[in-house]
Amino acid sequence: MTDDFIESVRTENKTALSRLGSSKALYAETDGDIEAETVLRAAAIAEDAARETFELWADNESNDDAASLFSDLAEQEADHYETVAGKLDDAPDAGDIDELPAIQSTLRSFESTIERAGGLVGRCLVAKKSKEQYTGYFVGDADPRTASVFRELGGDVEDQLDRAVDLVESIAESDDDLDRAREAASEAIQAAYDEYTESLESMGVNPKPVC
Repeated sequence: MTDDFIESVRTENKTALSRLGSSKALYAETDGDIEAETVLRAAAIAEDAARETFELWADNESNDDAASLFSDLAEQEADHYETVAGKLDDAPDAGDIDELPAIQSTLRSFESTIERAGGLVGRCLVAKKSKEQYTGYFVGDADPRTASVFRELGGDVEDQLDRAVDLVESIAESDDDLDRAREAASEAIQAAYDEYTESLESMGVNPKPVC
């Protein structure tokens, strides 16, 4: 089921994930200011927001396995934030960031375990695209050390994705549960895509690739 579930989410969100993995994604995330500091700041904000989301989930999750996973991910995202923030000259303080990515707002609206597990799958697929863009940016910026950092963070996201799908598999008791998880994953991805689209359009940039 693991591969089938991920593939179904990817298929249903093919366009969104493709565009979130394009070179325009960093442009949208940094409001058109693609410099090392702004890229790092955007990454730090994403890591800290994810950390807070997973902490919130862990604190009120009734399923012990899910609560344990969310707690583990919160700690990992806290480490990710510290790693990225350590490369900034003026890093925002953890827990004191006003900017909440749309995907995190959507994830925090999920209350059931199956929706959270599905939403986590969607979040990981989006985060994989982000890590690839960060890695590519710093390769192009002739900063292989920072590129390597994001490559390693991307590896962590791969592990998170595997654990998220394992959670879906362990708690889904029916096809209806799988549908709910799949819908939550798509909702999370769509939130990120809508934010990407709105950001580009506000700057007068066409979010669709030029053919």
